[in-house]
Amino acid sequence: MKSLAPDNSTALERALEILTRRLDQIGAPLRPLWNARNCPIDLLPWLAYALSIDAWNDDWPEPVKRAFVAQAIEVQRIKGTAASVRRVVQAFGGNISLREWHQMDPPGQPYTFDLVLTLNGADGAPATGRFVEEVMDEVARTKPARAWFTFTQGLSARGTVAVVGAARTAAYRRLALTELPRAA
Repeated sequence: MKSLAPDNSTALERALEILTRRLDQIGAPLRPLWNARNCPIDLLPWLAYALSIDAWNDDWPEPVKRAFVAQAIEVQRIKGTAASVRRVVQAFGGNISLREWHQMDPPGQPYTFDLVLTLNGADGAPATGRFVEEVMDEVARTKPARAWFTFTQGLSARGTVAVVGAARTAAYRRLALTELPRAA
């Protein structure tokens, strides 16, 4: 291969050119690395950093980390809106009910909103206080800058309904009704 270095290159510059030529031949699977679903878990924090995610915690469950990174571009695109707050909470695996001041009856103070958050931890366990606080911090970073909010934590519970039957023997007696004579 012909050298692209100028004729007056030093020996060091020519050696660097040869080295970089060899580095170009190393295959790097960049597409999977930039995909939150396929990126190796140990490289996910670096992908989060590259996507300008403001907060990261290694203690978060893996599905939360992947969802958070997957939502990063869309959240940055619409940051400062109610929709971005919803997306951030969904990335943490939570559900919210959000009412802005103009949706309240009677209307609330301008530029406020009420947030009811239902959030579970890993495997359906109750969310820890620290995890809820991290979600609220992210909501505060994502919400409109001039807005402030009230927060209520909801509770989500799952259960099953079972139909149980039992047999019981009973004896019934037929009652005969007779009409009493009327008093005159």
